[in-house]
Amino acid sequence: MSETPLPLDGLRILDMSRILAGPTCTQYLGDLGADVIKVERPGAGDDTRKWGPPYLRDAEGAETEESAYYLSSNRSKRSVAIDVSTPEGQALIKRLLVGCDVLIENYKVGGLKKYGLSHDDLKDDFPGLVYCSITGFGQTGPYAARAGYDFLAQGMGGIMSVTGAPEGEPTKVGVGIADVMCGMYATTAILAALRHRDRTGEGQHIDACLLDTQVAWLINEGCNYLISGKVPKRMGNEHPNIVPYKVFEVKDGFVILAIGNDAQFQRWCGFAGAGDLAADPRFQTNKDRVTNRAVLYAEMPRYMIVRTIDEWVDGLAAIGVPCSPVNTIDRVFDDPQVQARGMRIDLPHHQAGGDGTVPLIANPMKFSRTPVRYRRAPPTRGQHTDEILSETLDLDAAEIARLRAAGAIE
Repeated sequence: MSETPLPLDGLRILDMSRILAGPTCTQYLGDLGADVIKVERPGAGDDTRKWGPPYLRDAEGAETEESAYYLSSNRSKRSVAIDVSTPEGQALIKRLLVGCDVLIENYKVGGLKKYGLSHDDLKDDFPGLVYCSITGFGQTGPYAARAGYDFLAQGMGGIMSVTGAPEGEPTKVGVGIADVMCGMYATTAILAALRHRDRTGEGQHIDACLLDTQVAWLINEGCNYLISGKVPKRMGNEHPNIVPYKVFEVKDGFVILAIGNDAQFQRWCGFAGAGDLAADPRFQTNKDRVTNRAVLYAEMPRYMIVRTIDEWVDGLAAIGVPCSPVNTIDRVFDDPQVQARGMRIDLPHHQAGGDGTVPLIANPMKFSRTPVRYRRAPPTRGQHTDEILSETLDLDAAEIARLRAAGAIE
């Protein structure tokens, strides 16, 4: 019996992005069935190929050029190495676009104009093309020409001002979350633009950027400021609007207690034997507890310290009170729930040693009718150049050899 078609089967995406935001977007689209053609610079490729160690090791134990960073966001794609600075390379891009629905790029604003590959250059010849540009600061505004990275967006977008301990320096999130979230917003925007294209035949230009993304997901803290006029401060692991909601030290480590309503607080008090706190009028409602957070947090540690992590997590789970350990990343992948959800995958990779596979983090989306299929491991640079040019452009071996000799492809 044939497999159920994936949701995006039949879509082709020309991916001229690199680093993390764009590749995250195209990885998800590829997981959903799109044919993603990743365009890489001959001799160099995606910048993140050099962002190691660690690197994938081959059968002899030697490091390959495939960094873990690159591998994290480039599965479900084919790689073609084309030099877009050459006239032949630019012509190849345009020929590839004939069969593509989407182009994604993250050059600096105007960076593709000099190659004749900007949205304005292409929109008349490809009126149905969805063209997505991802930059640090967007296509407009006083910062548009600036180079942008995740760290800068986290700083300028405010998240660092509310992350970290109250004392000390502001702290960035431990992963490139502005990049990742920008890629996810771009994914949604592309799917919406394709829906519009399917109805009207009209393509369009999507302008996505890291700074807008970071501001957008300030979420509650951003609205706290807009409503109150008060600038939020760093609160460490505390929550500005919910108490108790923080990390507590216990007998053999640390747990997170995340009590979201008054009934959960009362159940915690019963389990902890904290009848005095349950009856205290200062702690009856969440508003009361937020107002008196310092007093409550001074009282709770004497109850928390007497039990182990497992005793708290298992005991509170049984009565519907949210509590979790603070896992290191090795414990994350050993966690039975994470394993049950299949959040680690192993894909065959032609350069991998050991069992010939590369371990990756799974796509978190679960579909009842069209489950994600991992059709390709992250490609090596230019791995599919000949395949793509012969399959999609009908170029013969002699023409491919001529382009290679001219430096247009690798």
